[in-house]
Amino acid sequence: MELGTSFSASGVNKKMFLSNPITQKSNVLPNSWLNQLNTSFPARKICSCRGIAKGSTISSLKTQEKVTGMSSNHSEDLELSSLTALCPLDGRYWGKVKELAPFMSEYGLIRFRILVEIKWLIKMSQIPQIVEVPSFSEEAQTFLHDLIDGFSMNDALEVKKIERVTNHDVKAVEYFLKQKCQSHPEISKVLEFFHFACTSEDINNLAHALMLKGALNTVILPVMDELIKAICDMATTHSSVPMLSRTHGQPASPTTLGKEMAIFAYRLSRERKEISQIEMLGKFAGAVGNYNAHVAAYPEINWPEIAEEFVLSLGLEFNPYVPQIETHDYMAKLFHSIVQFNNILVDFDRDVWGYISLGYFKQTTKAGEIGSSTMPHKVNPIDFENSEGNLGVANGDLSHLSTKLPISRWQRDLTDSTVLRNMGVGLGHSLLAYRSALQGIQKLQVNEAALMEDLDKTWEVLAEPIQTVMRRYGVPEPYEKLKELTRGRAVNKESIREFIQKLDIPADAKTSLLKLTPHTYVGAAAELAKNVNEAIFLLSSPYLLK
Repeated sequence: MELGTSFSASGVNKKMFLSNPITQKSNVLPNSWLNQLNTSFPARKICSCRGIAKGSTISSLKTQEKVTGMSSNHSEDLELSSLTALCPLDGRYWGKVKELAPFMSEYGLIRFRILVEIKWLIKMSQIPQIVEVPSFSEEAQTFLHDLIDGFSMNDALEVKKIERVTNHDVKAVEYFLKQKCQSHPEISKVLEFFHFACTSEDINNLAHALMLKGALNTVILPVMDELIKAICDMATTHSSVPMLSRTHGQPASPTTLGKEMAIFAYRLSRERKEISQIEMLGKFAGAVGNYNAHVAAYPEINWPEIAEEFVLSLGLEFNPYVPQIETHDYMAKLFHSIVQFNNILVDFDRDVWGYISLGYFKQTTKAGEIGSSTMPHKVNPIDFENSEGNLGVANGDLSHLSTKLPISRWQRDLTDSTVLRNMGVGLGHSLLAYRSALQGIQKLQVNEAALMEDLDKTWEVLAEPIQTVMRRYGVPEPYEKLKELTRGRAVNKESIREFIQKLDIPADAKTSLLKLTPHTYVGAAAELAKNVNEAIFLLSSPYLLK
């Protein structure tokens, strides 16, 4: 479908595997849209908490110093800005999520609607049976493509101005295009074929799919890959650093720090693969999915075939059986998969938070930063806490989307329409969480002295290998003997070695046990950590991705 990541044993290398590359030059999404990442977007971006303040842009709002009084009597006079935005994605965190705005904002929705409407008109000009829309000249096609490529913020505001009259957002797009094209001598003759035989959902479902595909390929998946690579680097760098495990919060068989990081890299990679294999679906079958109006106007045309060709031309997969809406099952699967990726990252955030608490990691500090307003010594793990918190917000939104969207009364109700406007909220908080975790990882420094100290104090963890070797050589009741030695008693190097010396086992086995320490009893942990890149390469190979 889209972006895949190839991992090699020496590192993680990103590669594009786009069947219809939305980040490259294509007939679906113009590069000019991607170049607008640094454009001043309307103040409402990712969240749908507030409407767009008239004429307001982020750049203009930055210069506003005056704030009207904050009492309830004056709340209506407040200008929308980073300080007054109800959603923190549009305020405090805007700088970390703004790359999603060209896709997930209302501006993004409008421009993808424009794209679909124009592409449909061009498609009809290529259907021989529709003689009323003759093949467009090269100049006319260029004119139409320029409307897509050059779609601007002013154009979006003009659509919103029309919507204030129509009170219908998709109809406003149709009227906008008719206005834009009425002066063109060739296209002006076929203006009524804009939105021909379409219900609004024909336009919206394709726009939503293209929004998601663009946001995933251009922003979300690359940051997921960056996060996986950072954790992989931790795994390989610290592959041989021994660490005390804790099961049920109690000392357990030692592992290595790198191997514990490798677990998260592998888990995240598996879920990222699931996300990249989800097919983005589209429908184009009219008011109730039967091509009723299409057949009434042109009964000789194979409309299901035309619809499939059109949807595929946009880089989407075709859904042939639908009511009025695309049934959103793929969205439910997509959002659920992102929730699972986020759950794995919550697990990572909490584990690293705990390791910082144990002193296994130190955090680098930046001059001028304050950890606590009253305790000067503190360096809090705020990045991992921020990540965990935002993952919770994201999952709440995405979970609702995944359970609500597949449900629609009879052939159509509008409950999905308002809910779909919140797709950017879940993706925005996810993106913020990924970047917070990345920032936290960059601050981590391994405190090997603390790791060694914990291992030095837990010689009882060698009870496991001793009783296992005893089992091999037929020593009776090995588990019970080690239980008597270790449970509720202080165990140290001397008591463990004294126990080993008394065992009736072969000399070479006894020698091996005497060489064991909590620091060296790590099994294959180091090798597993060192090989994680290779394991992820096999998992994420382009041959396994669609």
